[in-house]
Amino acid sequence: MESKLANILHANELARRLKEEAVNITANSLHPGGVATTNITRHHGIFIAILKTLIRFTMKNVHQGAATTCYVALHPQVKGVSGEYFVDSNVSKASSEGRDMDLAKKLWDFSLNLTTP
Repeated sequence: MESKLANILHANELARRLKEEAVNITANSLHPGGVATTNITRHHGIFIAILKTLIRFTMKNVHQGAATTCYVALHPQVKGVSGEYFVDSNVSKASSEGRDMDLAKKLWDFSLNLTTP
């Protein structure tokens, strides 16, 4: 889950920095939902196959899972929207940690330190 939080924090900090510099680029984050993929049963035996059959009714298929990503990237209603978190093709509220701008800046700075030669 930490990687998902990091994605949200990085998108928020990027959006803030782009806006601060008046750059006309948007940055958002999203949750595609639980997506049932066909690869889960490939090497995991009958138990996982049965489990997949049971959970497919509560999970999204690949197309449904991609819908929010496509919406945020392509829909005219999202043009110019930046620094938001989307769930099921709607603006939603990220967790309190995901909205922590101090944590976002710390993560940004930490990432720069890791990647600076």
